[in-house]
Amino acid sequence: MYQTILFDLDGTLTDSGQGILNSIRYALTQLDRPIPDDHLLKTFIGPPLKTSFEQTLGMSLAESQAAIALYRDYFREKGIFENQIYPGIPELLADLKSQKRQLLVATSKPEVFAQQILEHFELSHFFEIITGASMDSSRSKKSDIIAYALKNADTVNPAETIMVGDRKYDILGAKENQLASLGVLYGYGSFEELQAAKADYIAKSTEDLRKILLR
Repeated sequence: MYQTILFDLDGTLTDSGQGILNSIRYALTQLDRPIPDDHLLKTFIGPPLKTSFEQTLGMSLAESQAAIALYRDYFREKGIFENQIYPGIPELLADLKSQKRQLLVATSKPEVFAQQILEHFELSHFFEIITGASMDSSRSKKSDIIAYALKNADTVNPAETIMVGDRKYDILGAKENQLASLGVLYGYGSFEELQAAKADYIAKSTEDLRKILLR
């Protein structure tokens, strides 16, 4: 039984794809850049925006900074709530809390946005700490976000801690912090991606996630 459970947000607790993709489209339109197809845009869900804009679209540092600013303009006004909770998540969180588990959020989304989203969906009270990226990108790597969450939580035993997420960044970030990891397939990662990252567990659905965490 894992006493401390860290959750990713996008693709794990909520299906935020619509808001993220619309925010990217807005930023690219404002910069007069072509908009990739949805298959490529969906790869933006999970990693830091800076990484995606620079490595996926070949932007310079200055271009990626401009794109991130435009992305956030749309996201804070509209995209933040173009979002929905995955079925079964509130019930799972409630049952974990009833077992006195320590629940944390570690997301690459800016922390202020993560807090607003979880408050909007009335999920924030389940979590001891909601940790995300800093707005200045000084804390954006997933392993750093996980480390920051662990540092600021109450007593944590790494041997009894697991990271839950839908992308390889969650799994690799957990490994860098010597934690177990659980990949979910109902989000935006694939089985091949999670297997290649060597997730300790893989859940096909929120029902599978429930079985693994509550057993």
